[in-house]
Amino acid sequence: MLDIKFVRENPEVVKQNIRNKFQDQKLPLVDEVIALDKENREIKQEVEALRARRNKLSKEIGGLMAKGQREEAEKVKAQVSADAGRVDALSAREKEVEERIHQIMMTIPNIIDPSVPIGKDDSENVERERFGEPVVPDFEIPYHTEIMERLHGLDLDSARRVAGNGFYYLMGDIARLHSAVLAYARDFMIDRGFTYCVPPFMIRSDVVTGVMSFAEMDAMMYKIEGEDLYLIGTSEHSMIGKFINTINKEEDLPYTLTSYSPCFRKEKGAHGIEERGVYRIHQFEKQEMIVVCRPEESPVWFDRLWQNTVDLFRSLDIPVRTLECCSGDLADLKVKSVDVEAWSPRQKKYFEVGSCSNLGDAQARRLGIRVVGEGGKKYFAHTLNNTVVAPPRMLIAFLENNLCEDGSVKIPEVLRPYMGGKSLIK
Repeated sequence: MLDIKFVRENPEVVKQNIRNKFQDQKLPLVDEVIALDKENREIKQEVEALRARRNKLSKEIGGLMAKGQREEAEKVKAQVSADAGRVDALSAREKEVEERIHQIMMTIPNIIDPSVPIGKDDSENVERERFGEPVVPDFEIPYHTEIMERLHGLDLDSARRVAGNGFYYLMGDIARLHSAVLAYARDFMIDRGFTYCVPPFMIRSDVVTGVMSFAEMDAMMYKIEGEDLYLIGTSEHSMIGKFINTINKEEDLPYTLTSYSPCFRKEKGAHGIEERGVYRIHQFEKQEMIVVCRPEESPVWFDRLWQNTVDLFRSLDIPVRTLECCSGDLADLKVKSVDVEAWSPRQKKYFEVGSCSNLGDAQARRLGIRVVGEGGKKYFAHTLNNTVVAPPRMLIAFLENNLCEDGSVKIPEVLRPYMGGKSLIK
């Protein structure tokens, strides 16, 4: 969410940013919110003047009554009463105006970083860098569900009977591999100085609207019926929510946290063959990382975060690349975002396994995450988040890149301690 003062002083910058995001339908909102802001400030000034006059007239009434000038006192009382009615009407209008201003400001997108490529959708995202050499073996790699089923590690039919489409049972060594990857990712991030955390898996609506746009909320979140609670779609939501309405000491920053959680998503809409199986599902587990820092530090932390994911995947012998998200592919709160994509030797292309985002002060402004700086000056923090690993989707990349011709799966050395010393899944 932008500062209303910034919108007031830079309307053309805000409008051009909307055009860059191909959201021209929001352009009229800029003029509307500026007009409402002007009206709101005028209302406040008039109310303040009326209240000051009321205080002055109240003293006059006392003086007139003391002098026995009852008729004059009654006239002043009538003026005070009329002013009170005007204040009530203005206050009611002020509430309406402020509610509309808040609604619009929650809709206008954040200002994107100048380095973000301009493009309409994800088809115009830009490759930044590749890490590791993509390899296509000289034997056929089956679809990931077939690999898992051959290893007695996946049961989709039972999951459909129990919960419907979009759910799964992981079994045996595949289930163990799933947990091993998460445990390894946890320790990997702890070794990089992050504090491990297991957060709440449900959050209230004020946190939901603080961390994401209304469009994202509708597409992702499951609501708990009859309660002000939502199942989290990623632990980033409850991790950033941890700092709601807080004033933090500048010397305590940055906060660097890595968190484990299950995640629940609606995943609306139909998807193609490459998103069946356990690729796009309603329930999965994830290791996440978040940073709360000073504004000037967020660009440096942004690069550190996506590099952490790249390094982790490379330690598991999985080639990856980074993809710069274009303007039209950025969610409204994001300043800049990079996807990490893993190599799929079966598809002979890369696919997304993580996303790193710098949200500037948008989440902090919505949630009231402030920092006390030098001289007691308060400002909004910057927040960032990034996926460490999100199995079982990450398992697809792992299985394809470590599959042997005989159908067994190699276990990279760094993962073996988490797999009871196993070097191979047969």
